[in-house]
Amino acid sequence: MIEFRYEKAKDAASAIQMFASGDRAHYLAGGTNLVDLMRENIERPETVIDVTGLSQTIEPHESGGILIGAAVKNTALAAHLGVRERFPVLTRAILAGASGQIRNMATVGGNILQRTRCNYFYDEAARCNKRDPSAGCDAIGGFNRTHAILGASPACVATHPSDMCVALAALDATVHLEGANGARSIKLIDLHRLPGGRPDVETELVPGELISAVELPPLLFAANSTYRKVRDRASFAFALVSVAAALEVGEDGAITDVRLALGGVAHKPWRATVAEQELRGAPASEETFRRAAEAELKDAVGLRDNAFKIELTKRVIVNTLQKLAMAPVAVL
Repeated sequence: MIEFRYEKAKDAASAIQMFASGDRAHYLAGGTNLVDLMRENIERPETVIDVTGLSQTIEPHESGGILIGAAVKNTALAAHLGVRERFPVLTRAILAGASGQIRNMATVGGNILQRTRCNYFYDEAARCNKRDPSAGCDAIGGFNRTHAILGASPACVATHPSDMCVALAALDATVHLEGANGARSIKLIDLHRLPGGRPDVETELVPGELISAVELPPLLFAANSTYRKVRDRASFAFALVSVAAALEVGEDGAITDVRLALGGVAHKPWRATVAEQELRGAPASEETFRRAAEAELKDAVGLRDNAFKIELTKRVIVNTLQKLAMAPVAVL
């Protein structure tokens, strides 16, 4: 049994102070990831700081967008009328992500910072550079059907598991942070790191830093957005490939703006900037969508069991954009 000290923070300032004074401290939100990791003996905190007392509000932001408190539950965020109407891709991603019970517990901040679900990461008998930098990566030569095809390295081929984060990446979300050195903000697409030689360093957060809120910008055409997830089973499985997309087509049939992000393919939510550049100004046609998908996946590398994901990703991109080009997405 792992012994630890439990502390309840009333706000961000007290949480940060507790972290600084605690030994091997971890923040606890919904617990849907941390508790699992503690059960598997992967995380062994000496101090657990409960941050469920942080903001649980969803409110208009002065920019014209929406500000989402870090402790907002996934269920509440998916059900929020403003999110459903203005950012349907986010609601669809959250609903695709987990069971109702997990969504009722999981928080926005915790979802963003959840760790990979790679089987080798969870297996103490396996070599894993995320658990022990320099141990090696058994996934590369092992069963790697669900692993990365973009941005991987010889040190790690794990993927980021979040569906919500893929939608946030497509929506240009900004993550607001608080820490011992004050407050700062960072784009969601810059928060998570690719593995390189240090896959154990997963984000740009400094020790003790805490997510306080997530800001969605006033992206008007995001009302025409959706999330498509392909998985091995229909119910509550992690994505083999997912696509979050928002599309605006002008009266002349040309694409005026687009946002595109991929999940299940990389160590972080993958913003498809190459595809976006190919799409802007081009006709909203299957040929254009296929050309953009090919350009984005040009550097993709498959492993023994997951090479099929390269073509699958291209097809899901094309199919998702075709549906958005044909008709606006209905509010859930």
